[in-house]
Amino acid sequence: MVSCTPEPVKITVENPLDFDRNGEMVEVRTKALKADFVNQTYVLKNEKGEEIPYQLWTEGSDSLLIFQADVPGGKSSIYTLEKGTPAPVAAKTHARQVPERKDDFAWENDLAAYRMYGPALAPENPSNGVDLWLKCTDSLVMDKFYADELERGISYHVNHGLGLDCYSVGHTMGAGGIAPYTGQAWIGNHYDRFEVKAAGPLRSVFTLIYDSIRVDKVYYKAILTVTADAGSLMNKAVVRYEGPDAPLKLAAGIFLHKEKGRLFSSEDKQVIAYSENAVSDAGIPQGLNYVGIYIPGADGGTLEENDHFMLLKKYSPGQDFVYYFGGGWSQWKFPTADDWFDAVVRFGLVRKAPLKAGVQ
Repeated sequence: MVSCTPEPVKITVENPLDFDRNGEMVEVRTKALKADFVNQTYVLKNEKGEEIPYQLWTEGSDSLLIFQADVPGGKSSIYTLEKGTPAPVAAKTHARQVPERKDDFAWENDLAAYRMYGPALAPENPSNGVDLWLKCTDSLVMDKFYADELERGISYHVNHGLGLDCYSVGHTMGAGGIAPYTGQAWIGNHYDRFEVKAAGPLRSVFTLIYDSIRVDKVYYKAILTVTADAGSLMNKAVVRYEGPDAPLKLAAGIFLHKEKGRLFSSEDKQVIAYSENAVSDAGIPQGLNYVGIYIPGADGGTLEENDHFMLLKKYSPGQDFVYYFGGGWSQWKFPTADDWFDAVVRFGLVRKAPLKAGVQ
């Protein structure tokens, strides 16, 4: 039986890299904390005594305490968990199905918002690609965007001060979709079912199931689980294809619009990225919008084909395939394309050398 924490518990978070890591998510098993989160409440504080928001999250058999840590390069930071009543946590992520907008599945964190397409959109030939919504606020905007569009006739394709949707997808991979590749990318259609596993405040997790992904003359079922963390440049995606047991490549891709923007790739860093002009439906320039992809262990090279820029990796059906995708905006955090490209490279570096949390 787990006992209540008799005294404050110290959590040491170490940064193995030589640059500062700010707002990065850390996970600690609650078993290691010996805390009774069922019958007792706790407050998490940093070294200055300031309260830090946290979320409890269950992944498989693990119960985790997750929070955003700030750790200087090559150093460690200490956080303290003690009994007390925590302040309400302001949501920085959210995810939900949007039946009022043709079964969209939408989600966001404090950097960007996204959606993928559902069954009610079938007559419009949707894909399993990702739509990107630009935002210029830490606050959550997607529910407001939908309500404004559907209830008040205020289009989210025009910037009214919080951001906009100016990234078209159509039947493409959009801003980081995934597809089997056998000499061509086999882009899927809408998802068939969904499951929300967490909807914030600091982590949102959901699964989309695609019953029938055609690959040449055969079909696969695809199960895609996406994790959106507060402060994270990209979403984590875990996809599994179930079907004929034949080796494949998987391609994570970026749709290139008519006026192709600037491409960036670093095969040794296993990333690709893209920058293009963002223009509202009113024809007003909105700076630059960005997309980035990171595939750990990518071994299939990069490819520009059929208006897509793709990063590939070998894959065996039935296995989990992990990759990361995300987008950004020059009006929020990343003033230039080089700022975005640098951030994408750094994202890959920190995934390979995560912050290390230990309990004293």
